[in-house]
Amino acid sequence: DGYFEQVVKQCRFSSKDLQDIELIDSYVFNKAEYVRFNSTVGKYVGYTEHGVYNAEAWNSDAAFLAQERGELERFCKHNAANHYSA
Repeated sequence: DGYFEQVVKQCRFSSKDLQDIELIDSYVFNKAEYVRFNSTVGKYVGYTEHGVYNAEAWNSDAAFLAQERGELERFCKHNAANHYSA
């Protein structure tokens, strides 16, 4: 009965050394991931026709891509440091 849209942000790290931290930003429609930003790759990657279209558009927008890359510092590293200090 309807559609399901979800965005999931994950910060993956395995030690207190935050140099290896990774941001995964996944976009899901009806339980199928269609596009993902991976900070290690540094750009969006599409997994469906619609996802490839979005990835190409988002990757061609330098300001939008720079904002997403900045989330690694603003969101992941900041919260990971808080997690370890608690």
